[in-house]
Amino acid sequence: MPQGLGVVLEEWKCLDKEYQQLQETHRMYLQKLDEISKLQNNCSSSISSQRKGLKEVSRLVEKCSKGPSEEDTKTLDEMCEKIKMRPNAFSEMEAFLPKKNGLYLSLVLGNVNVTLFSKRSKFAYKDEYEKFKLYLTVLLMLFSFTCYFFASYRFLDAIFNFLLLWYYCTLTIREGILITNGSRIKGWWVFHHYISAFLSGVMLTWPDGNLYKIFRNQFLAYSLYQSFVQCLQCYYQSGCLYRLRALGERHNMDLTVEGFQSWMWKGLTFLLPFLFFGHFWQLFNSLSLFQMAQLPECKEWQVLMCGLCFLILFMGNFFTTVAVVRHKVKSRNQKPKSM
Repeated sequence: MPQGLGVVLEEWKCLDKEYQQLQETHRMYLQKLDEISKLQNNCSSSISSQRKGLKEVSRLVEKCSKGPSEEDTKTLDEMCEKIKMRPNAFSEMEAFLPKKNGLYLSLVLGNVNVTLFSKRSKFAYKDEYEKFKLYLTVLLMLFSFTCYFFASYRFLDAIFNFLLLWYYCTLTIREGILITNGSRIKGWWVFHHYISAFLSGVMLTWPDGNLYKIFRNQFLAYSLYQSFVQCLQCYYQSGCLYRLRALGERHNMDLTVEGFQSWMWKGLTFLLPFLFFGHFWQLFNSLSLFQMAQLPECKEWQVLMCGLCFLILFMGNFFTTVAVVRHKVKSRNQKPKSM
């Protein structure tokens, strides 16, 4: 037998042996996947059963709460406390179980399972989301700065508006995936990204004309300011979240948001003037566009539609921020009284 052929046969034997091990490992992997799928179904059905049982127990507790003895009252109070804590425990469990996509994700992605099953994967995706927001915000700030001061071309404005549209659409999808995986961002701070995406699409379709040129610099200056404020928020909120997570006061999947929430109060109140100024700038944009819509030469539907979008953004941002600040001030004033 030639020496070269002996070497080839030896290599083949080693490779074939590794292949047999690979087949066995893959067989075990498929078996574990099947076991995991069964466990997931069991957990999901058990959680549903537990929720139904809790409702029934809560109803029975309400019946028993009429005229019990002091000892029974104490037992019922303890049971009520445990019942209140169970939904949070179920939510923590469901964060690691497959869930049906919401309406928006179902329309965009279909029935693809977007649940991440390990804490490391969840944190990695959350960090990737935060980096995406920061990098795109910086890029948008540089782009708007360039368009405002150096390049007054309609095709560059169209690229900027398309970038805004893509950015907000991507944010809505990523946020939907994060919410599925346990992030607690909700309410207006999610919805306003849909409005912003729609506004960017309308700005993209606004034809070049006299009215567009009148509003162009005002919009670019607003976009530049918004990007600057969002960079500030991202930087300071991420530091605040890191500290609160280390103290165990915030959930590990909580995100930085383009607004103000109660957990930002300590150390981040300096952001409020910047936020309120941006909110009133949105109102100013809306009023400017409504005035333009009344001009005889106004033929573009985009003028009135952009004005409505800016008005909705102002109302949502302003009243949500005021509500958060009012709630926080009220809760701080109540603390000394309770002590």
